Amino acid sequence: MKNKRKYLSKTVSLLMLTAGILLSSCSKKEDVFVNRKVSFNSDWSFHLNDSIADKDTIGTTTKWRTLNVPHDWSIEGKFDEKSPAGYGGGSLNGGLGWYKKTFKVNAADSTKVTSITFDGVYKNSEVWVNGHYLGKRPNGYIGFQYEISSYLNYGEKDNEIIVKVDNSKQPNSRWYSGSGIFRNVWIETTDKLHVAQWGTYITTPKVTAEKASIHLETTIKNQYPASKKATITTTIFKEDTKVTSVTQDITIGTNADQTIKQEMQVDAPILWSVEKPELYTAVTEISLDDKIIDQYKTNFGIRNFKFDLNKGFILNGKQVKIKGVCLHHDLGALGSAINTRAIERQLEILKGMGVNGIRTSHNPPASELLELCDKMGFIVMDEAFDMWKVSKTKYDYSNDWDKWHKKDLIDQLLRDRNHPSIFIWSIGNEIPQQWDESGVTIAKELAAITRQYDKTRPITAAMNPPVNMDMKVSMQFEKAKVQYNAIAASGALDIIGYNYAHQTYEYHQKNFPNTPFIATETTSALETRGYYDAVSDSIKNWPVRWDIKFTQGNPGNTVSAYDQVQAPWGSTHEATWKVIKKYDFLSGMFIWTGFDYIGEPTPYEWPSVSSYFGVVDLAGFPKDVYYMYQSEWTNKTVLHLFPHWNWKAGQTVDVWAYYNNADEVELFLNGKSVGVRSKKGDDLHVMWKVPFEAGTLKAISRKNGKTVLESEIKTAGNPSNLKLTADRSTIKADGNDLSFVTVDILDAKGTLAPNANNEINFSLKGDGKIVGVCSGDPVSHESYKGSKHTALNGKCLVIIQSSTKTGRLELTAKANGLKEAAIVITAE
Repeated sequence: MKNKRKYLSKTVSLLMLTAGILLSSCSKKEDVFVNRKVSFNSDWSFHLNDSIADKDTIGTTTKWRTLNVPHDWSIEGKFDEKSPAGYGGGSLNGGLGWYKKTFKVNAADSTKVTSITFDGVYKNSEVWVNGHYLGKRPNGYIGFQYEISSYLNYGEKDNEIIVKVDNSKQPNSRWYSGSGIFRNVWIETTDKLHVAQWGTYITTPKVTAEKASIHLETTIKNQYPASKKATITTTIFKEDTKVTSVTQDITIGTNADQTIKQEMQVDAPILWSVEKPELYTAVTEISLDDKIIDQYKTNFGIRNFKFDLNKGFILNGKQVKIKGVCLHHDLGALGSAINTRAIERQLEILKGMGVNGIRTSHNPPASELLELCDKMGFIVMDEAFDMWKVSKTKYDYSNDWDKWHKKDLIDQLLRDRNHPSIFIWSIGNEIPQQWDESGVTIAKELAAITRQYDKTRPITAAMNPPVNMDMKVSMQFEKAKVQYNAIAASGALDIIGYNYAHQTYEYHQKNFPNTPFIATETTSALETRGYYDAVSDSIKNWPVRWDIKFTQGNPGNTVSAYDQVQAPWGSTHEATWKVIKKYDFLSGMFIWTGFDYIGEPTPYEWPSVSSYFGVVDLAGFPKDVYYMYQSEWTNKTVLHLFPHWNWKAGQTVDVWAYYNNADEVELFLNGKSVGVRSKKGDDLHVMWKVPFEAGTLKAISRKNGKTVLESEIKTAGNPSNLKLTADRSTIKADGNDLSFVTVDILDAKGTLAPNANNEINFSLKGDGKIVGVCSGDPVSHESYKGSKHTALNGKCLVIIQSSTKTGRLELTAKANGLKEAAIVITAE
């Protein structure tokens, strides 16, 4: 045991010393701020219980393995048709797991306050330090903190922390949740007089081009056994330059919390926007006897906005259509274990599509997502709950509602309210009680709590739908039969949130004349990347009804990648966007979903294990409809031609093109014109029916007779080669950074083989590791954590993670009958 502890020991004393350095006030940010919290992610021991043999205990015979958190044990398991999580939960098992870690704390910190912070543990976590029970937190998506000062051993003696995570009661989620300490863990050391956790609140009550007023509320915590006289100084920085500061003297009682208010002004403010997400930093210092004892950093943005009844969303005086997507929290092959680079990659891909909004479906997101949205310019709808008191699955959050919902909501608000990317609070998604008065009572309670902690943002709920209308008589609105959602009609909400029901959007101003509009969830169209039905101009509702088992469909549980298949409650991508685009008063939309996610494989059940909803597949490869949005939502000139050009001789193929910035597109097959097409009315694509003939399909877009873009698709020969392309060839040697390597299967001439589904084996030389493999195939049961994977329609992904050592990482890919390929990634 002694050797184990030595092996597991994590010495935090040097880190604590660094975090505790006291600095004098300076005019540059880098001279002022030192982070008072340090990562506590490395060198944990983990044990997953055998539910029969181990029951609910650990002991001296328990077998442990060493790992770093964030960690998701479910993603490491095998897909199981009989999993209690169900196909909705990705057919991956939960269970009961234990984590433990030994560590030392510097003797000098014995006079300070030491706390441990968990950003998220799924779920039902319980924590002990040196045998002392700290508490339980059922909600897996919200962060929490325990002070551990009085339980610690200081100096050379070891400390032990144990975390029990119980995700054994299934199902408890409608989608894949993951299991374990799946977000970051921190040790925080402060003086006994310090800014409280989530202790600042910055608002900008008045913003003009000339100046912005800054209002700052700071909660100070005194854990000394005597009152203290202190000086509070807050300095605002723009990057490294001091902008302004304010100082205030306070007297705070023993063991007391005190909130102080400070006012400042920023002249000629640089405003936060989706195009230029400019950030400021407020650094709050607490001084005793002219010595700085605590420093706390808050990033914020300066912007003004409103949701207008007629003009929709107005940001900094400019009308902005919200072009958003919904995202679940899993990161594909990485599961639910948070990784900042993986989130950043998702957001980069979405930015390329023209997305400017993110809805955090349907739970508090990781802080890292919000920080990236702040920096990259996304409009965030921050959502709290998927259910209230009435359950959607047997063991879900409804069982914890009465005891925990107020605490969880308040903590989310305190944690998130300084993020400039957040513009809307959502208090619930498709709540079962939305049609009766019990839902109204809860909605008013949640709205009141939200307004107590933040009055600067509007509140909505995602309702399905906010109003039922007899669409057969909707053209004569006065004769239409209207049934109002109880929550929508209650007055509790500042914005009416529509889930689907796009046919009713145009009547919003008549149905809700005093409340703005937002489409909280839209579309639910379905596609398998790279698979195409023979006929594309018919719309299919799959399944026929949400509550009837789907028995039709395609071989292999595929779905056509033409925009032609929709869930019965939704629409095609084009249909909803056409409506949102048409009316100024429609503030915007959040598509279900930006990325495919694990679980909820509508329209199918097992053997499908991941979703078909995404505009981008589970591996991060865009489906064709991505380029429809890109042609509509960006200034980039687009000409996207599809499908592939490998068919049976004489087969008639529907050929689509998404394009913009042009009047027409002409299609050629082997040099011969197939015809010119132009979008008419509100069309978003053009189409030709072309008898297949091997060779080259070429499209030319023109404006005023001049060529704008050309695009070609060639018939591929037999698969011959592998090609590896890294999203970044140089990564940080920090043990966390990732390189996402795309594997393409090509013919001898370098053309993508669109039907190739070869199994590819990977090996890595150097100090790094393969942490994920994926093809985006919703039916694949291969492990995401293996070293081999079967490609889907010519493509596969492998994810490489650095260690803390610099050097070369050489990835090699091999497949039977194909020429192998290698790529070098540098960790530095």
